[in-house]
Amino acid sequence: MTLLSFDELLATTIEKNLSISEIAQQEEALFLELSVGDVRSKTQENLIAMREAIQNGLKSTEKSVTNWCGDDAVKMTQRYKKQKALLGTLFEKITTYAIATAEENLRMGRIVACPTAGSCGIVPSVLIAVSEERNISEDKQIDALLTAGLIGLIISYKVRLAGAVAGCQAECGVAAAMAAAGLTQMLDGTPQEILQATALALKNILGLTCDPVCGLVEVPCIKRNAFLAVHAVTASELALSGIESKIPLDEVVDTLKITGQLMSPLLKETSQGGLAKTKTAIELEKSLSKLKG
Repeated sequence: MTLLSFDELLATTIEKNLSISEIAQQEEALFLELSVGDVRSKTQENLIAMREAIQNGLKSTEKSVTNWCGDDAVKMTQRYKKQKALLGTLFEKITTYAIATAEENLRMGRIVACPTAGSCGIVPSVLIAVSEERNISEDKQIDALLTAGLIGLIISYKVRLAGAVAGCQAECGVAAAMAAAGLTQMLDGTPQEILQATALALKNILGLTCDPVCGLVEVPCIKRNAFLAVHAVTASELALSGIESKIPLDEVVDTLKITGQLMSPLLKETSQGGLAKTKTAIELEKSLSKLKG
């Protein structure tokens, strides 16, 4: 069984009376020729790697070669010790965890690309922060990650999850959709609510460009992880309140693909447009060239 659309996925949950996470683990078991138990163990390993990336990122102030990034998660942690965030402890954790993971990626530390390295902080920060604050079991966290993975997989059947193909909407945007789905699963949302959360997250980030300064996964990529993690939570909260996307999820994904096709190549990871060609970015590029020289 290969589910190629979200309509098929929803129909299967109804027909077989299964959750999305149960379908996800069955699909993965068939594909890998493993038992469901083995699939869950491998998913647990990914969760452990995500937690380790967060913890390593929170402790390190090692800067990147450019000296632009690397200590922002620590800065945030220090600020929150002195003054609590306006939106509370959960917000503090989500934003710092997202940046900590993304900074760990720039140091070439061990991260889980979910779905890509440049968007690696979004899914872990949401799922792990909420699980800590709500004391959610490991089994539910595994279910959430399985759900997020299946969401990303089905999207990938229609559009490659790469900034060079469809801009950052296909990386951080899809990561936010995956995080929204996983969070809604973890909070006992129905399959319908999970797919609504996915649609709400994805459709409200359509058109996001990929314009990394100097071609590096630093500016604006790292901070974008924190913004899109909060975006994912918003989508989940709306869906769990019974708010629906008027545009069905499969049509949102179609639109993601079309938007990527319409997007200028200058805004798709080439660093030839957008923020990458601002006055400051050009000066940074010159400085970096001297550093390399």
